[in-house]
Amino acid sequence: MVIDAHVHIGTGDGLHGPWDTAAPLSLYLDRARPAGIRGAVIMAPLTSDYPKANATIAALIRDRPGLLGYLFINARSEAGTIQQRVAHAVGQGFCGIKVHAHDARITREIAEAARRWRLPVLYDPAGDTATVEMVVRSYPDVAWVVPHLSSFADDWKAQCAFVDQLVRLPNLFTDTSGVRYFDLLEDAARRAGPGKILFGSDGPFLHPAVELAKARALPFDTDGMAQVLSGNVLRLTGPARLRFRGRRPAVRRRVA
Repeated sequence: MVIDAHVHIGTGDGLHGPWDTAAPLSLYLDRARPAGIRGAVIMAPLTSDYPKANATIAALIRDRPGLLGYLFINARSEAGTIQQRVAHAVGQGFCGIKVHAHDARITREIAEAARRWRLPVLYDPAGDTATVEMVVRSYPDVAWVVPHLSSFADDWKAQCAFVDQLVRLPNLFTDTSGVRYFDLLEDAARRAGPGKILFGSDGPFLHPAVELAKARALPFDTDGMAQVLSGNVLRLTGPARLRFRGRRPAVRRRVA
């Protein structure tokens, strides 16, 4: 089974690029299905209205059992309301939180909500590994997933520093999406091991079949690859998903 741990679905309002303009589910599925991807963690694209965008995600995870949802939060504009927003989202079936440094840096308010509800946080720090160090160490009981080895912009120095953090910090994870320097990703795989790495595509912006081929090229045996391709994301989202056992179909059903 392959579950893509990093997918954006919906419409943004920034019009600066694909990341804040459009991420159609149909486009993602057309690319993911032939690659054998049968499940996905979905979240909104960048936008100025996350409550509206998250409502779209809530409807999709309700109607399509192969999809898991992460709540996208703007740490600055939604400050003071995050505990309530996360509590409501958990009731809708969301099983993780997404935060992007493009909006604002991670905050204690988000970290404490993640701790309260036992949710993983997918945090894109845009290369700011110092903040990663502080928040991951400050909240050791929260699972932090930092995509792109910390930098979608291919900041090699930041990515090198992040690999050291990945090895050293037990509650820090990464996903494979958007890492162009494969030698760095391979180094992370060898040093940190399969339990710290999730397959993610950042689709449909990046082609999920291409990103999956990259993940499959990592130096893991069959058991290790199973962790990367689905086991780790199921483990990290397990506490949240268990709240809905018996109330919705299992994630193992394919994306419709």
